[in-house]
Amino acid sequence: MKGQARRWSAFDDDVLRQLHANGRGVAYIAAFMVCAQCTVHRRARRLGLTFDEKHQWTPAEDAVLRARYPDEPTADIARDLGLNVGRVHQRANKLGLSKSDTFYASDKAGRIQRGRQDPRMVAHQFKKGLVPANKGLRRPGYAPGRMAQTQFKKGEMSGAAQHNYVPIGTEKVDPKRKVLMRKVTDDPSIFPVKRWRPVHVIVWEAAHGPVPAGHIVIFKKGRKSFVADEITVDRLELVTLAENMRRNSYHTNFPPEVVQVIQLKGALNRKINKLSREQKQ
Repeated sequence: MKGQARRWSAFDDDVLRQLHANGRGVAYIAAFMVCAQCTVHRRARRLGLTFDEKHQWTPAEDAVLRARYPDEPTADIARDLGLNVGRVHQRANKLGLSKSDTFYASDKAGRIQRGRQDPRMVAHQFKKGLVPANKGLRRPGYAPGRMAQTQFKKGEMSGAAQHNYVPIGTEKVDPKRKVLMRKVTDDPSIFPVKRWRPVHVIVWEAAHGPVPAGHIVIFKKGRKSFVADEITVDRLELVTLAENMRRNSYHTNFPPEVVQVIQLKGALNRKINKLSREQKQ
């Protein structure tokens, strides 16, 4: 009875050993023997039995899964097998099983079926003529209580945003693009990175207008600079993206034997990375 320690008999021990040998989990055994899971754990330890977290599926269980999985809720199958739902789904996936169209079209799937008046959907529909509970409350200037005192004011900043703020016109070197950048706007609707533009592009557009599509402004060879006053139009040139790729390709900048070494190095690095990932997994 509830509140009393279970009295284990020799027959109970035999049942526990048999269920354990059949690969049953603690949850299933506890339900079968009408006792708490902790009780099963405690008795199993005394009998020298251990439970493997990985359930060993038997041919009989696989047969049950094949017969029931397509058309029945997984929770029902898991309960009858004494397993959790996730483990049943994993086994079904390994066996190549999936739910049938008939199951998904039924109420068992728990889905609200489109094209019909599902009672669950009808019960929560917003009926014509009903007045929203917040109608008229969210009006301009609505600030009950101390809300107005704690709201952010327009243009106000605090915390990290205030600490990291720099004014328009600030310049910095972009460590990835390796060019001098200048802040051109504080527009909050623009993503922070987009508020900065390369200085050499600004200089080019001031003299020639917007950069055409499919082109890029670059420094002429040997004339790159990170000093704003030194970035002038005569140091720049407009090239196509294809031409820029050719100029930066190792195929055109190195002799064939060096190209081959670079390719072999890349293949070696990929192999090392693959082995490292496999070891971690």
